[in-house]
Amino acid sequence: MIHFPDISPIAFEIGPVAVRWYALAYVVGILLAQRIIRWADGREGKPILTPKAIEDMILYGILGIILGGRFGYVLFYNFEYYIHNLSEVLHVWQGGMSFHGGLAGVMVAFWLFARRFKLNWLQLMDRIAVAAPVGLFLGRLANFVNGELYGRTTDVPWGIIFPSGGDLPRHPSQLYEAGLEGLVLGLVLFFLATRTKALSHIGTTSGVFVLGYALSRFTVEFVREPDVQLGFLTLGLTMGQYLCLPMAAAGIWAIVAAKKRSA
Repeated sequence: MIHFPDISPIAFEIGPVAVRWYALAYVVGILLAQRIIRWADGREGKPILTPKAIEDMILYGILGIILGGRFGYVLFYNFEYYIHNLSEVLHVWQGGMSFHGGLAGVMVAFWLFARRFKLNWLQLMDRIAVAAPVGLFLGRLANFVNGELYGRTTDVPWGIIFPSGGDLPRHPSQLYEAGLEGLVLGLVLFFLATRTKALSHIGTTSGVFVLGYALSRFTVEFVREPDVQLGFLTLGLTMGQYLCLPMAAAGIWAIVAAKKRSA
């Protein structure tokens, strides 16, 4: 049994402005992702992204993540509350973001981006997929620092007593997700980008990312504490697990379709 370390959610302060680890994770994750996308874009033949396009990617990414993540949370996780409190829908500083919504937001944002720069949308998403795990890794570490999204109670030796999780030790599910969604999935995509021709087979890395995330999240949800306002749903699964099912199907479809295109 381990007590949660005394870590402040605030990374540093500049005068009256307090910069939180969670916000810092977003900023650093997006900047690193931009560099990885630029690197991945040059792996197979002629790059598809111009310097201007790479520069504008940050804005599209931020809008897609924040708006999609917020609306996804409102729609999937707390619709009943927000339908009666519409003025709070955009209060992102109060917390409440959904990865699945953020993914949908990014897909829409970069569909618009692809139209603007006359790019193949799926080819663009392949490059973004290679970079996405770094943001997931940093985001889950920030969840841990904040002492949020912790796991269910457990008696494993590494169980942690979180400040807001009661007196019993819990699974550090944020670290499990950081390891699976961030580190393991990131290494798999890095291998595909450097040791195979995956980036030349349009849709492959996008499919692997979506499938890999869905499998990772679905697995960790078995030890992650479900959202209090939802609890367990049909068959004892959580909302996160149900949202992962269509993701897994989409990932498999993308991989199979990419294989057929390259045959």
